[in-house]
Amino acid sequence: MPTPQKHTNNLIKESSPYLLQHAHNPVNWEAWNDDVLKQAQEEQKLILISIGYAACHWCHVMEHECFEDEEVAKTMNAHFINIKVDREERPDIDHIYMDALQMMTGSGGWPLNILALPDGRPFWGATFVKKQEWIQALNQLQQLYVDDPNKIIGYAENMATGLKEINAITKGENQDTIEASEIDLMVSDWAKYFDTFLGGYKRAPKFMMPTNLNFLQYYSHAKQDNTVNEYVNTTLTRMAWGGIFDHVGGGFSRYSVDTKWHVPHFEKMLYDNGLLISLYANAYANTNNNLYKVIVEKSIAFLEEELLDISNGFYSSLDADSLTDDNKLVEGAFYVWQEDQLKELLKDDYPVFSDYFSINSYGYWEDENYVLIRDSEALAIAMNHSITKVELQQIISKCLSLLKVEREKRNKPRLDDKILTSWNGLTLKGLTDAYRYLEDDKYLNLAINNANFILKHMITEDGGLYRNFKNGKSTIHGFLEDYASIIDAFIGLYEVSFDEKWLDHSLELTKYVIENFSDSDTGLFFFTSNNENRLIRRTLEVADNVIPSSNSMMAHNLHKLSKYFPEDNFDSRLHKMMKTMKSSVTENPQNHANWLHLAQLMSENFYELVVIGENFELICKTLMKNYLPNAIFAASNAKTSNLPLLMNRYVMNKTLIYVCNHGSCQMPVEEPSKALDLVSSII
Repeated sequence: MPTPQKHTNNLIKESSPYLLQHAHNPVNWEAWNDDVLKQAQEEQKLILISIGYAACHWCHVMEHECFEDEEVAKTMNAHFINIKVDREERPDIDHIYMDALQMMTGSGGWPLNILALPDGRPFWGATFVKKQEWIQALNQLQQLYVDDPNKIIGYAENMATGLKEINAITKGENQDTIEASEIDLMVSDWAKYFDTFLGGYKRAPKFMMPTNLNFLQYYSHAKQDNTVNEYVNTTLTRMAWGGIFDHVGGGFSRYSVDTKWHVPHFEKMLYDNGLLISLYANAYANTNNNLYKVIVEKSIAFLEEELLDISNGFYSSLDADSLTDDNKLVEGAFYVWQEDQLKELLKDDYPVFSDYFSINSYGYWEDENYVLIRDSEALAIAMNHSITKVELQQIISKCLSLLKVEREKRNKPRLDDKILTSWNGLTLKGLTDAYRYLEDDKYLNLAINNANFILKHMITEDGGLYRNFKNGKSTIHGFLEDYASIIDAFIGLYEVSFDEKWLDHSLELTKYVIENFSDSDTGLFFFTSNNENRLIRRTLEVADNVIPSSNSMMAHNLHKLSKYFPEDNFDSRLHKMMKTMKSSVTENPQNHANWLHLAQLMSENFYELVVIGENFELICKTLMKNYLPNAIFAASNAKTSNLPLLMNRYVMNKTLIYVCNHGSCQMPVEEPSKALDLVSSII
C-alpha cells in the first residue's frame, strides 16, 4: 500500500486573507520569498505561480475544482515549486506575469496561472482551467521539460526579452509637451466609443473608469463642451441608478456584466469606492446634482460600516460570493431579492418601490432573482403614483431601511481585512474631496484619522512607506503606487485642513521617491525601489486603468508641488516625464486619461489661490466649494510661514486673497466673489 503523500502547505504562516484561504489546500503552497526562489534554482524545478485575490469569484471556483483536489495536488506537488501570490499585496509580480499571459494568449484575468523556469522566466500561462485539463497541461509541460528542456528554455528566453521590450519607454527629449489642439482631436476621436444613452462605452462588460470620467468632466468644463458634459453626466447617473451601486447598503461593485450597469460582479473593492467618492464629489461641485451628493454620502457610510478598522485604516474588499441559507457559496447571494420577499417585506409600499427599482423584466436577473436598478427620474415615478417627489423619497428611504435590516440576517460576504497603503491613499483623497464639496465635518475627521494611521503604521525607519498592514504588522515595502497615492492624498488633506505638516510629509515622500525610484533615462519612476530584490523585469507603470498609473499620479503630484515649492525644481522633472509620455498618450488616449488630464491642466492657466489672515477658514470654505480643479490653495492666519506662497503676505487686521498664475499675482482682494471673478477673467 503506497505511503500517503506528506503535505507542507506554508501559507498558514501568512497574513494575507487570500493566501490564508488556500492554507488548507493539499497543494504544497509557498508564498513568494527569496528562500523559495532559491530552492527552485537549487532543485532545478519549474515554478508554478498562481496569482489571485480574496474577492475574486473565479479564483474560488478554481480553488474548489483544482487546488482542493487530492489528484491535482499530487501532480502539482510532484513536479513543481508551487507559489501563491496575492496580487493586491504584490502588484509588482502581477504586472510582469499578467503582461506575460497577455503576450501568450492575447487576454488576461484572474486567477492568473503561470509556469516558469526555476529563475522565474515564464513560458506558459492560463486563467481558469478545469481539473482534467489542468492535470493534463501540467503533466505534458513537465514531460517536455524533461525530454526537451532547450525548447522550453528558448521560449522562456524569448518571453523574457519580450517582457522587457513591451515595457521599454524611450526618453522624449526631442518632443514638445501635448498641446490643447491635440487634446481636442483626441477627445473627438474618443467620443466615437461613447454610449450616449446608457453611459460608459458601447460594450459589455462595463467598468466604471473613474480616471477617464474625471478627465472628461474637467475637459467639458474647461472647454464648455456640452456634448462631452452630457455624456459624463449620463454615465454618472446611469452608474448611480444601476445595480452596480448597492442601493440598500451603499458602495459600488467592481463592474457590470451587461451594457446597462445592471448585474455587477458583486465584489466591492476599496479602490473603486475611494476613486468614485472623489469623482462624484467633484461632479456634485460641478453640477449641484443632489443624486451625486447622495452617492457620496452612501458610499462613505458603506466604508464606515464595512471596511473601517479600529486603527482607522480601511480594509481591502468584500467578496463577490456569500453563503446561501442552504450553505452554498453563491455569487451575489447577499445582494439579490425575489419578488415575493419584497412584497412580504414592503406591503403597501411595494407598488411604488417595484416601479422605482424595476421589479420587472428590466430588473430581472436569473433564478427568480432581481438586482435593484432604476430606469426613470424620480419625478416621473411620483407622478405615475399621484404623489409628490418628497413623498416618493420618504417611501423609498423607508423601504431601503427595511431591506437593510432584513439583509443583515443573511450570511455576509467574506472580508479581506488586510490594509493596503495605496488604496487607503485613494480613499483618503476621496474623503478630502467629499469634505471640501459636501462640507460635512465628519468626513474631515475620517480623513485626518486615516492620515494619522498612515503616519503611525505605514512609515518605514528610513522615511519610506510600507505596502501592507495586518494584525499589527507591516511586511512588504511600498511600491510607487503607494507613494503616489499618499502624496496626492496628503496634498488634498493640506488643502482642506491647512495644516502644513501634511504638505511637509508630501514633500519628504516625493524626495524619497526621486531618490529611490527614479529612471534617470526617461524621467519616469520605476514601480519598485532601488532597494528591493530584482524580479525578471523592473516595471515602468504608465498606462491608466481603473486606477490611474503610479507614474501619472506622480506627475500630477510634481505639478502641484512645483507650485508650492518652486525652488525644488519639480517642474523640470515634470516636463521631462510629459515629453517622454507624449507619443504613448497621443497613440492611445483612453489608456492614458490621467496623463491627458494633466496635459489639459498644463495647457491652460493654473492658479495658486492664497488666503492669509484671521478669517482664512471661512473664506477658503466659500472659495473651495466651487469646482476649481485648475487651482491649488494655500492659507494661514500666521504672520510667518515657511511656505513660499505665504511668505511676506500677512497684513494686520485683514484677510487677503491673492490670485496667482505661475507665481505672478493680481492685486489682493478681500471678498471671495472678487477672487472668483479674477479667476474667470484671467482664463
